[in-house]
Amino acid sequence: MWSNATVVRGEDGLVLVDPGIDGAELNELADELVRLDVPVVAGLSTHLHWDHLLWHDRFGDVPRFAMPASVEAVGAARERAQAMAAESASGIPLELIGHLTPLPADGGPVPGEVMEHEAHAIGHAALLLADRGVLIAGDMLSDVLIPFLDPRRPGQLAAYEGALDLLADACGHVEVLIPGHGATATGPEVAARLAADRAYLDALRQGVEPADPRLEQEWLAGPHRANVDLASS
Repeated sequence: MWSNATVVRGEDGLVLVDPGIDGAELNELADELVRLDVPVVAGLSTHLHWDHLLWHDRFGDVPRFAMPASVEAVGAARERAQAMAAESASGIPLELIGHLTPLPADGGPVPGEVMEHEAHAIGHAALLLADRGVLIAGDMLSDVLIPFLDPRRPGQLAAYEGALDLLADACGHVEVLIPGHGATATGPEVAARLAADRAYLDALRQGVEPADPRLEQEWLAGPHRANVDLASS
């Protein structure tokens, strides 16, 4: 997987968004944070899939925030998430997976605007840093990840379309898009990501096979596809 971890500097310190994915990478990230010499004050999980629930004790014992809907669901999903992490990566502190706290209404130490929607996973969130021209999109708007819909939750196609409308408004205020997986997008590529996901959903609504090059990614047959099951565990 091409996974992205993002470090956001807030007024009180650093917020780690979806740190991971391999244990060695978590250690390398911790080394980088030591060099920054700025304290970690919080984590933020964009959603409850296992690869977005990771942590390392070197990051500190700080709140790890998520949307309340994700926090409510993660308890029942934690054991499965630990099993998937053990199968898919190495060196991950399994006991630290998924210990989440509901994000306070005022955002707490998390800067910017947290945008919640119901596409891809329960309580999925994106983080808009409008003053910096950056959108951290979680598992949306990727150049390698197709739109994943959960067939066991009703109205997912409409929910995904609504989420793209929400993110489209946010994209009008940014120059940089950071997806959970795949390359960062800048400038016109941000709009191209939105168009690609809309075209994929349009094909699904019409009942035709999407003509999308992302479907050729071999890794989609691997562990990440199982995250669809975890979304509604």
